[in-house]
Amino acid sequence: MDLRLPALRGRVRRPRRWLAAAASVVVLAGAGTWTAAADDDTPAVQHADRVMDMGDGVRIDTSFFTSGPSGRRPAVLLGHGFGGSKNDVRQQAEDLARDGYAVLTWSARGFGKSTGKVGLNDPKGEVADVSRLLDWLAKQPQVELDKSGDPRVGMAGGSYGGAIALLAAGHDDRVDAIAPAITYWNLADALFPNGVFKKLWAGIFVNSAGGCDKFETQICEMYDRVAESGTPDAAARTMLEERSPSAVGDRIEVPTLLMQGQSDSLFPLGQADRAAKAISANGAPVDVDWISGGHDGGDMETSRIQGRVKSWFDRYLKDDKSVDTGPAFRVTRTLGTGTGDGEPRLSGVSADKYPGLAGKEREIALTGREQSFANPAGASPPAVSALPGFGSSGGLAQLSSLGVGVSLDFPGQYAAFESAPVREDLQITGSPTVTVHVKSTSEDAVLFAKVYDVGPGGQGQQVLPSQLVEPVRVEDAKAGKDVTITLPAIDHEVDDGHRLRLVLASTDLGYASPTAPATYTVSLKGELSVPTALGDTDTASALSAWVWWLPLAGAGIALALLATGRRRTKAPAAPDPALAEVPLQITDLSKRYAKSADRYAVRDLSFRVEKGQVLGLLGPNGAGKTTTLRMLMGLIKPDGGEIRVFGHAIAPGAPVLSRVGAFVEGAGFLPHLSGRENLELYWQATGRPPQDAHLDEALEIAGLGDALARAVRTYSQGMRQRLAIAQAMLGLPDLLILDEPTNGLDPPQIREMREVMIRYAAAGRTVIVSSHLLAEVEQTCTHLVVMDHGRLVQAGPVAEIVGSGDTLLVGTGAPVDEPVVEKVAALPGVASAVSTDGGLLIRLDADGSAQRLIAELVRLEVPVESVGPHRRLEDAFLTLIGDSA
Repeated sequence: MDLRLPALRGRVRRPRRWLAAAASVVVLAGAGTWTAAADDDTPAVQHADRVMDMGDGVRIDTSFFTSGPSGRRPAVLLGHGFGGSKNDVRQQAEDLARDGYAVLTWSARGFGKSTGKVGLNDPKGEVADVSRLLDWLAKQPQVELDKSGDPRVGMAGGSYGGAIALLAAGHDDRVDAIAPAITYWNLADALFPNGVFKKLWAGIFVNSAGGCDKFETQICEMYDRVAESGTPDAAARTMLEERSPSAVGDRIEVPTLLMQGQSDSLFPLGQADRAAKAISANGAPVDVDWISGGHDGGDMETSRIQGRVKSWFDRYLKDDKSVDTGPAFRVTRTLGTGTGDGEPRLSGVSADKYPGLAGKEREIALTGREQSFANPAGASPPAVSALPGFGSSGGLAQLSSLGVGVSLDFPGQYAAFESAPVREDLQITGSPTVTVHVKSTSEDAVLFAKVYDVGPGGQGQQVLPSQLVEPVRVEDAKAGKDVTITLPAIDHEVDDGHRLRLVLASTDLGYASPTAPATYTVSLKGELSVPTALGDTDTASALSAWVWWLPLAGAGIALALLATGRRRTKAPAAPDPALAEVPLQITDLSKRYAKSADRYAVRDLSFRVEKGQVLGLLGPNGAGKTTTLRMLMGLIKPDGGEIRVFGHAIAPGAPVLSRVGAFVEGAGFLPHLSGRENLELYWQATGRPPQDAHLDEALEIAGLGDALARAVRTYSQGMRQRLAIAQAMLGLPDLLILDEPTNGLDPPQIREMREVMIRYAAAGRTVIVSSHLLAEVEQTCTHLVVMDHGRLVQAGPVAEIVGSGDTLLVGTGAPVDEPVVEKVAALPGVASAVSTDGGLLIRLDADGSAQRLIAELVRLEVPVESVGPHRRLEDAFLTLIGDSA
């Protein structure tokens, strides 16, 4: 790797400087502003905002960051994601500036304050803009030059910003190193995989930019044409390919760090694989990093990834050969949960060579007869794999890493072939392949292939790794033909005793399927080939553990789909008629830490919740609250004890879960849709009848009013939280679970959320709320359960728990003179007495009692009007859990 670097830097420049020479950059007069940002512990960062004229009326909004002493240094261009702006990458820009780089950020055409039409990284538009930005950098006294007009520069960015880094490296020889993340190599392949239109993601693409009118005319016309027909045509594919990095793949000859997301149905791992192969073939150093998150949510490992980008640039821009840039290939894995609140632990596996997606194949025999199934009229109802746009900090794709399945295939609309149980743990890293024979009553067939990991419980325990599915268009299928299917690349461990299940479905929510009814017939033509595990866990890898909050979409879909689509799951214990009207009864519940025989996240927990209660679940971090809630929702299994909801034992797939609604922090909504449209889309995805949603009732309780008709992107944080609560309340579940529903809200918004919860319970339903805001819990909840170290500390009405203290408030009809206060303080059993507004605040010692105190106050002629406990919930909480707080 080191030997190649001088050759790369000294390579002959190809005559592709037309982009740079096409137009000079004009800095608009008066448009530049200069500020410095610093605190006591970090170096100051100088920051200048400028609007640059790119010609043809296009103006690009930029920011330039430097720090430290004067002198020249390498530069970095940071691009932003689609629908975003330069502001999204400001923190990374400031960090890189402090690390000795001159950093330029910009808002791409049509985004932020920049003008022009969105061209999807058009070589004559957005790519030409980058070359003009490089012209400007070459003139700055802070920027190191390789030669006149040639700044030493690297480029980084995610998604849309990652693609422009690849494209600029192919179009302009002045780019010296790149670090693109979760991006595409071929946009046509990403949006039209195997000739099938990825309709939901394409729609999100268009709407997140502000609508079709924000795009270049030919792009808008192409989208309308494909969206209407449901089938991509050759002209559409050609247009997207011309704007893709793959079009200049043979010209990208710079060190490249590719970071791709495992939780990504928009730009899956195969996109980075193709980029790695093409750039490596040019002789350039390429490292590949599969991160945990992606466009479908999950942990983006921001701290680790930005650290690796800095090291990459230190090595290839600063020429620091001592820098460790990391392994040639690394994949992040989720290794179970590591705390009482169920936080997943991330670790990394690495290799000194990128193996691609097909290395070390293992053949898995599948069984199953020839099967026929329907493509329904209108392609409805569609099967569910991923839910594009519901990413946020978690995501449906993240559930599979923790053994939770939320996908749905409709009977009669798929064929399935299954393996025998695997004999030992099987680590799949790459793309499985299989050959099948397909025949259709229509000319073309569209199939959606996926491989499930099926636990010992059968279909009720099946998990779709990363929620990924591979669409396949089979042309001229009437006569029948053999088709080899390459499934999505994954990194997934199949446990000993589990089976692999190949499913070929006729529909999928995220894609356009033929609307004409047809019958497909499929049979196996070979074994399932899976690429197997990489090396040992890299224990030295420094990873930031991420706090995983199950997103509202995931929780709601999991509950609804498990309740409606898992009827074949093994039946739980018989219902208890005596508990038919009891929302929740937990008895001796226990859950051990992963791979531990004697350490418990929850141990011997018992409590009961009645109708109409708002129950607060309290405890310090690690008390086991979230683990308890996940067991309650059927997402993880207890090691002991029992949970009954309305008398029914809880297990994955229990039908009674349809009576449970859940909200947890991090709800994701489609920003371009209105609040009402988001809720309607969510309910439609569950597959349940529209009349069962009780949409109007849920919205009335949430109190959003006219805001429901507005796009969610215009909502305040409080309005988003209330919309998320309304989503959890769809179907008016009898038991509503809320985990930190007031996070990030200001006091008026917290008050509104409190009223929502109280209104919901007022109709005879039950709410369980976990919150760290003790004062708010005291005002909202009727009952409390306090946990510590996985055990029950106390349960009961709020008034009872708060009122069990040793401090009394004595109300008096008139102020008490100081000499009398001193006499009260000297009474037997009184530890202290002080005057307060409206009376006395008296703390009793161990020998004191309220009855004796009142008698003494009367003897001292204190004008007593009332006597009551005076203790906040915070005081009671700290008393109950002691040092654990």
